[in-house]
Amino acid sequence: MPVRSHYPDVEVPDVSLFDFLFRNFGERADAAALVDGGSGATVTFSELERMVRKIAAALAERGIGAGDVVGMFAPNTPLYPAVFHGVLRANAIVTSANSLYTPGELTHQLIDSGAKLLFTVSPFLDRAAAAVAQAGLPPESIILLDGQVDGYTSLGDLLASEAEPPAQTVGAEDTAVLPYSSGTTGRAKGVILTHRNLVANLLQIERMGKVSPQTRILAVLPFFHIYGMTVMMNQGLHKQCTVVTMAKFDLSEFLRVIAEYRVNRVYIAPPVAVALAKHPMVDDYDLSCIDIIISGAAPLDAELGHAVAVRLGCTVLQGYGMTELSPVSHAMPDDSTDMDLNSSGFALPNIECKLVDPDTGREVGPGERGELWVKGPNVMSGYLNNPEATAITLDDEGYLHTGDVATVTEEGVFSIVDRVKELIKYKGYQVPPAELEALLLTHDKIADAAVIGVRDAEGEEVPKAFVVRQASGADLTAEDVMTFVAERIAPHKKVRVVEFIDEIPKSASGKILRKDLRAREAQAR
Repeated sequence: MPVRSHYPDVEVPDVSLFDFLFRNFGERADAAALVDGGSGATVTFSELERMVRKIAAALAERGIGAGDVVGMFAPNTPLYPAVFHGVLRANAIVTSANSLYTPGELTHQLIDSGAKLLFTVSPFLDRAAAAVAQAGLPPESIILLDGQVDGYTSLGDLLASEAEPPAQTVGAEDTAVLPYSSGTTGRAKGVILTHRNLVANLLQIERMGKVSPQTRILAVLPFFHIYGMTVMMNQGLHKQCTVVTMAKFDLSEFLRVIAEYRVNRVYIAPPVAVALAKHPMVDDYDLSCIDIIISGAAPLDAELGHAVAVRLGCTVLQGYGMTELSPVSHAMPDDSTDMDLNSSGFALPNIECKLVDPDTGREVGPGERGELWVKGPNVMSGYLNNPEATAITLDDEGYLHTGDVATVTEEGVFSIVDRVKELIKYKGYQVPPAELEALLLTHDKIADAAVIGVRDAEGEEVPKAFVVRQASGADLTAEDVMTFVAERIAPHKKVRVVEFIDEIPKSASGKILRKDLRAREAQAR
């Protein structure tokens, strides 16, 4: 039986994202909307709106309008939201690209999305220029956010426009953004998210948190990813609070920015929690300003989360989502007191869920494992140019099949226990890699870990752990790791192979890139 959110539904207005966010800044007009954590440069709400309108006007002068796609290939800066919303205000669509992409990966996204322009920064210019050329676009399709480079248009050129922005023609059901996601399987696909999807998710997450104009949000997770885009960049505008940006994660800089700008709300992925719980550098900074840390993008182990909470004297919470959900579907509310930190909290308002046995198709009840299916106003329209993938992921009833295995309690608390495609089958038993990874991270000599299934000499699939030692763990052996796990888990879940590596491959949002580990394993064989 479907499980509905126990929160009252929110009313989702039929407006564009621009109209929703830039409706009226009032007394906040001259307050800091965005602060560059590195330089201290500040953009106020009124300055941001002026830039958005100038960029929209300049894009319209260049022929960009309804249905056109504009790419963004840049790190977090206060200028990113100006360009993002300038594109939307020009009635066009943003496709945000991973700033770690190679030219080939970026080329695929430019071609697949049909992008006509690409905003980037000068340190990325070599990759951007190569991708633009491979996509068959002219060099003048590149616009640089930072400074002047001969032969290229700059953002300054656009901001010098004296034109008026075009009339708004987009509505709530029109496409707003095309972030790219691999979904449950395969190569990255364009995820069609409408203005209504994004507005709905902002209103849904509003019910779960206590974000106000006095809040200071740290945006270290990238704006190109839907997590940073919605939960940091756009939530900051919606709640008219200050967002402090970081171009990339560096632990000492991360800690300095929090301490210097007195950030009180920090969104992270689990790898950052490992550093906050274990790294000695944390003690060198005054982090007493932090009220809330929210982890997403991958499962956070409760013991690790509690260690962070105790060390920093703050509340640590967890949520769940995916690009196809705009992205948040489940979260712990800010006032959680006794909720299991291994869980992902409650379904957000307007959301209905099912848990379905992936082998039998049977709906399962509280306490049973099943693939999580989600229905709500934040669910994507589909995958761009990919009706087959859309049909696999979205069913006729409007449920999105997440590919994640979950359980739910009688009280409606959901826990993500693994992914359908990543379960290891050992002698017929299911072994969830995420469970083993969470356990490994509780070892005081392990800095990071990932687990995949590999074949042993008998052809049986067994769990293999890739382990990154702490600086103090040089003497840690594979036998130590296997013994540690064996003493704490059921026999069929034991780690049977260990390899020490320097770094676990992860996406920008913090998800373990198991495909990279599998490729490494195949190459070793």
